Order: sequence, then C-alpha cells, then structure tokens
Amino acid sequence: MECSIKRVCKGRPREFDVDEALAAALQLFWSKGYEGTSLTDLTDAMGITRPSLYAAFGNKEELFRKALDLYEREKLAYVSEALNAPTSRQVAERLLRGALQLQTSECQPRGCLRVISSVTCGAEAESVRADLLARRASSHRAICERMERAKVEGDLPPDADVEGLCNYLVAILQGMSVQAGSGASKQQLETLVETSLSMWPGK
Repeated sequence: MECSIKRVCKGRPREFDVDEALAAALQLFWSKGYEGTSLTDLTDAMGITRPSLYAAFGNKEELFRKALDLYEREKLAYVSEALNAPTSRQVAERLLRGALQLQTSECQPRGCLRVISSVTCGAEAESVRADLLARRASSHRAICERMERAKVEGDLPPDADVEGLCNYLVAILQGMSVQAGSGASKQQLETLVETSLSMWPGK
C-alpha cells in the first residue's frame, strides 16, 4: 500500500478528480497545519493550477474547511461509532483506541488535524481557529451528553463528576495527538490508553 500523497496529473487542463485533489490537500494540511501550508504547496500536491483551485474549492480557507469536513467524515468516523457503545467505559475505550489507530497509522500524518491547526493559527487565521474550536466544542458536548446518559442509566456512579470525566477524557485524547505528533511510539501511546482505562469509574 502506497503511503505517499497522491498527485493528480497536470496534463489535462481543468480536468481533474476533485475528490483526489481534496484528499491530497487534506494530507498536506494534516502534515503542515493550516498556516504552514502555502498555496504553492497545495497546487503542487493537488496537481492543479491556482485558477483551478479557486474555481473548484474557493480560497485557501474554504479549501481547508472542505478538507476538515473530509477529515471528520473519514478519519473521525470512529467517534460517532464510539458514542453508540453500550457503556461509558466502552465509549471511552473505543474513543481512545480509535485515536490510537488513527495517530499511529504508517500511511497518515501523526497527530490530529484539528489540534495541530488550532494551536498554530495566528491572528491572521482567527476565523479558521474559531471554526476549529467550535468543532472541538461540539465533540466535547456530544461526549458529555453521552456520559450524562450513562449516569442516568446507572452505568456511572451517582456521584460521578460527568464534566470532570469528559474533560479528563478529552485531555487524554488531545494529549495523545500532541505526543503522536512529537514522535511518541505506538507502545507509549498504548500504555497511556491502558492506564487511562484502568482509572475509569464505569463498568
């Protein structure tokens, strides 16, 4: 299986596979972050000209949002599946193991696109940062709502601090992303997952 960014042939003016071009843009943003990716980087990786990029995707910010949508649809699909798990501990385990699998893949950049880009966005990219933070907040709310349900159902102890548990779980997930991006080994991240699960109060 090839792990390199797939480039679209430049030999056909205005004719290219939009899905493949967007996938190439996603890989680049994921590797370099929003601000670290230039338009020249994008056109080279996508195999298209700037006019074609603007015509198909809009400007760089609009392209990034489309790439982020693709990332959430394809790479973060495990999140919605995890939230459907029958117990809070299984929710936590599927989230942690899903993140572990994503962040240690040999064919994808390390770390989380949403975390990488949000911490590197400066003032000139404030709208991108705001969108990233809003998406992360939405995910946080979804996890908290699932944990609240677990408490109501008796899966979590009556005195469980749901907000604290959610903050803890999200902090572990984000920490895994940062560590993966910094070169942590799969074994190190697996140890973090196991330690986190051993401390979970649910069944």
